[in-house]
Amino acid sequence: MLNLTGTYECKMDAKGRLMLPTALKKQLAPELQDGFVVKRAVFNACLELYPMAQWDLLMQRMNKLNRFNKKNNDFIRKFTAGVKLVEIDTAGRLLVPKDLMAFAKLEKEIVLSSAINIVEIWDKESYENIIAAGSEDFADQAQDVMGDIMDIPDGLS
Repeated sequence: MLNLTGTYECKMDAKGRLMLPTALKKQLAPELQDGFVVKRAVFNACLELYPMAQWDLLMQRMNKLNRFNKKNNDFIRKFTAGVKLVEIDTAGRLLVPKDLMAFAKLEKEIVLSSAINIVEIWDKESYENIIAAGSEDFADQAQDVMGDIMDIPDGLS
């Protein structure tokens, strides 16, 4: 099970390449040879970088959707719109496709944020704005989302 940790700032060059920070590259080392999928996020103007194994698991779930149901078919089309296969080059750089750069409004200052088993790719200003927005409501959100989970065997709370 992949469990990525950390938020990293980096710079994107004029060609749309960004150097993966060493700490993140070490966490992704087992995934580097299989490649990645990068796509538009569903809820925010950022990108999601899926290690191929994680993408395959997600596609297994999506393959269970009945494509003869219009809502399912429309969802699949929108979810996979703009999906690209990408690799990390020998210098440790990721080339972000231009259409996806435009979607996420990526310029020079970038934030790579781990999101459990994927990496979100954000424009730095957009990331800071989304983190700051509603910060006073985060405690309530944490309680709503995590407050009823009681079956954690390690007893952490």
